[in-house]
Amino acid sequence: MLLVIDIGNTNIVFGIYKGDELVHNWRISSNNQSSSDEYGLILRQLLNVNGINFEDINDIIMASVVPKLTHTIPTMCERYIGLKPLIVGAGIKTGINIKYDNPKEVGADRIVNSVAGFDLFGGPLIIADVGTAISFDVINEKGDYLGGAIAPGIGIASDALFMRTSKLPKVELMEPENAIGKTTIQSMQSGIVFGYIGLIDGIIERLKKEIPGGEAEVIGTGGFSRLISQKSKYISRTDPLLTLYGLKLIYEKNK
Repeated sequence: MLLVIDIGNTNIVFGIYKGDELVHNWRISSNNQSSSDEYGLILRQLLNVNGINFEDINDIIMASVVPKLTHTIPTMCERYIGLKPLIVGAGIKTGINIKYDNPKEVGADRIVNSVAGFDLFGGPLIIADVGTAISFDVINEKGDYLGGAIAPGIGIASDALFMRTSKLPKVELMEPENAIGKTTIQSMQSGIVFGYIGLIDGIIERLKKEIPGGEAEVIGTGGFSRLISQKSKYISRTDPLLTLYGLKLIYEKNK
């Protein structure tokens, strides 16, 4: 069994691959203050519920965009599982040519998503990762990573409205029935959800214009991808677990 770990700013996603099949996955909150022991206990409970022991895991790969957890989680893996995880970063074989001015600046999650997206769908391809931040990654027909765009995430916008205003409440992020809200909550949901659909489609339009031929399939991933993709003009399909598949592919290239 291969344990894959995707560490994001809001959530950590664990997955278990048995051969080519993702047999289990779990999502927990990222917490910089939690210790390696706390994460070890949480992971043990998640595994045990599904009849898996630490001893069943043969290897581990992880990608992280949270520096503190980039140290905490490997410590947990070594202490509780007895394995040192392979960490996506400098020196790791990805099979993708990064055309960024400084390739080291590209987040591990963006690289992993690009590896998975090109393997599944080929290129040209645009990947919209709708999470804490919204990242847009562009891959050409050769599988080269060209770059992309980054915008504040939908959750950040919702939290900002709640924290920076006196009377606006915290709202559940869901697709409203109408653009014209009849209550404050409906109005906020309309502005946030439909506003971000417009933002995402607008950036995708601009990206497409800079791709030779102007054509590219657009894939959505991330926690809010299904919410946004329902009304997007360009996102053709979604895969919220794209990053886990990319981690498995990179593991195979390096082992």
